[in-house]
Amino acid sequence: MDAIYWLLLFIVLLVVEIITLGLTTIWFAGGALVAFFLSMGGASPTLQWAVFCVVSLILLFATRPWAVRYFNQKKEKTNVDSIIGKTAVVTTEIRNLEGQGEVFVNGLTWTARTAEDSAVIPVDTQVTVTSVAGVKLIVEEKKEG
Repeated sequence: MDAIYWLLLFIVLLVVEIITLGLTTIWFAGGALVAFFLSMGGASPTLQWAVFCVVSLILLFATRPWAVRYFNQKKEKTNVDSIIGKTAVVTTEIRNLEGQGEVFVNGLTWTARTAEDSAVIPVDTQVTVTSVAGVKLIVEEKKEG
């Protein structure tokens, strides 16, 4: 009867992994599969649980970093992350000390600041978005060339 429980646990963990695609339960499914084979061989429930835990943890720590790197390598930037590196045009002069500055990029106007408080960037200057801080874009004057 133990074998049926391990098989059911294995199937449930695989279904959860397929639904979520989050690389969270697949490691435990591997442990459940090994425990299933042990139960088929007549191993004690204590040994089955111990092997389930050990195999699951070994799979988790040994293969997860590789799997995450392999499966997430083609991740595309979306939303605000996609703006970093783009060229914008200054629509309101950027002066950090006065708390003013706006740029136009990707069809939207954003509040903008520079990394250096002393920098002043005039209207119609092309800038490069270097990062995002809250709801403000951090920009620098676009370098020629």
